[in-house]
Amino acid sequence: LAAPINVADLSQIQGAYAIKPKFPAVAGNEGVAVVTAVGSGVINVKVNDRVIPTGAGFGTWRNKAVAASAEVMKISPKIKVEDAATLAVNPATAYRLLADFATLSKGDVVIQNGANSAVGQAVIQLAALRGIKTVNIIRDDGDYDVTVDHLKSLGATVVCTADYAGSAAFKELLSDLPAPKLALNCVGGATSLAMTKTLAKKGVLVTYGGMGKQPVAVGTSALIFQDVTLKGFWLSQWVADSSLEERTAMLEELAGLVEAGKLRTWIQTYKFADFDDALLAAVNRTTKRKVVLLME
Repeated sequence: LAAPINVADLSQIQGAYAIKPKFPAVAGNEGVAVVTAVGSGVINVKVNDRVIPTGAGFGTWRNKAVAASAEVMKISPKIKVEDAATLAVNPATAYRLLADFATLSKGDVVIQNGANSAVGQAVIQLAALRGIKTVNIIRDDGDYDVTVDHLKSLGATVVCTADYAGSAAFKELLSDLPAPKLALNCVGGATSLAMTKTLAKKGVLVTYGGMGKQPVAVGTSALIFQDVTLKGFWLSQWVADSSLEERTAMLEELAGLVEAGKLRTWIQTYKFADFDDALLAAVNRTTKRKVVLLME
C-alpha cells in the first residue's frame, strides 16, 4: 500500500550499507501491505489484514510480495497507510535510543543533532511523553522558523542552529537545565563535539547515523574528566539480536501511540508512478518531510 524512502534505503542502493541484498533485489526496508492470501497453517494474520515487516531488508518498493507469516505483523487499519508505512524504522530507532543507553526519568535532558530528521522528531515526541526535556540542534537552511515551530509543536524544549551550538551563548542557554545524560548523533563533526561538552558526568553519546559525512568529534576533557562514553547503534543489528516477541511488543506500543495521535511523522506522499520525483526529493533533500510512496 505504501513505503517510505529512507536514508538507509539510498545507502543500500549505493552499495554503502552494511546489508548487501542478493540480486535481483528490491529496495525498501519498511512499508505497509494488505494480505490477499494466506497458507493453510497461518494463524497470526488473515486475508484483508494490514501488516508491516518485522525485520530489515524486506524489499518494500513494490506492489506485491510473498512472505513468511513470521516476517510480518498485523497493524490496526485505523492508522493511516502513510503512518503505518513509516513505523518500523525511524520511530523504532528513536524508541531504542531512549530505552537502551541511559536510565532516563522525568525532568532529565537529552540533546541531539539532526533533530528535524524523522528519528529526531520521534525522539522529541517519545521523550515529551515521558516528561524528558530535549535540546535540539538543526541546520539553518532557509526555513528555520518553520522548522522551529514544528519541532516545538512536537514538544521540543530548546531548538537552535548548529552554529549556535558551538558558541559560548549555547552553554549559557542550557545553564537552567540539568546537564544532558544522553546525546544522540546522526551528523558528526562540530555538533557532536558541542554535544559532548554539555554531557553530564558518565553521560553517553550514541551515534546512529552519518548524514554530515564527518567523523564523530569529542572533547578531550569530556572523555577524561566527565567519563563520557561513546556508543553506536544500528537498528538492523538490534532486530537481528532481539526476539520476535521483543520486536512485536515495541512495534505494538508505537502503533498504539500513532493511533492515539501521540506520535506523528511529517510526511509528503507521492504516487508510485511518480517514483522519479520522489527519489529526487529524498536524495536532494528538497523536502523536510519523510517521502512516502503510495502504491495504489
